Amino acid sequence: MIYDCAIIGGGPAGLNAALVLGRSRRNVVLFDDDNARNRVVREAHGFLTRDGIRPSELRKLAHEELAVYPTVEVIREKAVDAERVTKTHYEVTSASGKVYHCTKILLATGLKDEQPNIPGIERFYGTSLFSCPYCDGWEVRDEPLAVIADKNVYKLAKEVFTWSRDLIVFTNGEGRLELEDRSRLEAHGIRVFEDIISALEGTDGQLECVRLEDGTLIDRSYGFVSPLWSHGDHFAESLGCELNEIGGIRTDEYGRTNVWNVYAAGDMANIVPAQLIVAAGSGSAAAIGINGDLTNEFFDGPT
Repeated sequence: MIYDCAIIGGGPAGLNAALVLGRSRRNVVLFDDDNARNRVVREAHGFLTRDGIRPSELRKLAHEELAVYPTVEVIREKAVDAERVTKTHYEVTSASGKVYHCTKILLATGLKDEQPNIPGIERFYGTSLFSCPYCDGWEVRDEPLAVIADKNVYKLAKEVFTWSRDLIVFTNGEGRLELEDRSRLEAHGIRVFEDIISALEGTDGQLECVRLEDGTLIDRSYGFVSPLWSHGDHFAESLGCELNEIGGIRTDEYGRTNVWNVYAAGDMANIVPAQLIVAAGSGSAAAIGINGDLTNEFFDGPT
């Protein structure tokens, strides 16, 4: 069987694309190894009608909805390779070694986060330390907050200040604020520490204080970090997709990349803003682009 489209990635972008393509009566295979970027958080926010839902519950509901459409097949495995055989034919290999044949590929595997180099940070990430104030800022409003970042620290601090005036910035000895930016933060009562953080302290995932290298303890209850990110797989590189100026896969408004029959959606294309609803919307747009291209090719032939 040759599928109309293979969707690599079962996050909001891939799931929503599968839904739209299923409703368009397209034969779709979706690879989902349940390794979503937001799997560490307890709640997902900003998704209309589902604000505060557990990510696992959102995925469960999505799979139940996809099951209604007989042309959508979900493979609970990681896709490990994708190879172009002809101009209109790709082969995608799953982790178990099975090969799936398709006409088009949608890349929707998201991004991989790498946290700042602070001992024990993984104990708090997703519980009391977060990366997106638009996703989690409301829940920690007016709390004593930390911003931990070595890049884009001024931008993140300004954003977080929207949710709490009790804010302290830590650059962890890695980056330095421009004097003008530091002065602007301090003018609003935001203290800045450029010392190395030796530890984050707290219990059961709840941050209690930040310990600096000289032993100073600074009480904080929650915080936002600016992690480094990378593409979680090799597909963009191996398939020859161009990247944009901020490192995302370059696409048009319908998810088309520079490679014929390869599309991209979600965080790996958008980069920012990185929200569930934005990723789902880009998945829907890519699905419309894929279906439109399949329709045009059926009537008019490949361009």
